[in-house]
This record gives sequence, structure tokens and C-alpha cells, in this order.
Amino acid sequence: MLFALICTDKPNHLHVRQETRADHLGFLDALGDALKAAGPLTDDEGTPNGSLIIIDAPSRTEAEAIAARDPYAEAGLFESVDIRPWKWLIKAPSDVL
Repeated sequence: MLFALICTDKPNHLHVRQETRADHLGFLDALGDALKAAGPLTDDEGTPNGSLIIIDAPSRTEAEAIAARDPYAEAGLFESVDIRPWKWLIKAPSDVL
């Protein structure tokens, strides 16, 4: 089952994002095929202020566990993390449908 992790950074925490970025990217890479897409959310000027991560997990409980292990979450970057089941309808790779 696919889940969208919609993560919103705490205000004035860009330094936490920058300091933890390498660990975060390593974490995402280690998810292997469970990671379907990921990237930063930004303000109108392009400054990161959150993350959108699409993962394949067997349950909401596992999606929550994955979200909690993200180095950004462990460093206290996120003000909120919204986890929503998601269906990839348009331009989905055939292995996702």
C-alpha cells in the first residue's frame, strides 16, 4: 500500500535540515524499492520547508515507523507529519498498480 508522508518543517529550522541532509538522504536510499518518490517542499522562493515522501508499506503502522526513523524526524525538524494512504493513478509505473 502506498502512503504519502507530508512533512512540514518547524519555522526557523533550515539549519537542522542542512545539518541532517546527508543522513536523511542515506536513510531514503536504504529504503530501496519501498521508496517510490521523495523531495523537498519549498516556499515561493525555493527554500525547503518540508518534505513529500511516497513509500510502499504493508500498513499504516509500518509507514508511521518509517517516518519516525527518518533522521529529519529524529533531529526534531518536523512540526508535523501527515501520513495518508495514496493511490498513484496518473503516470504510475506498471509495478505500482
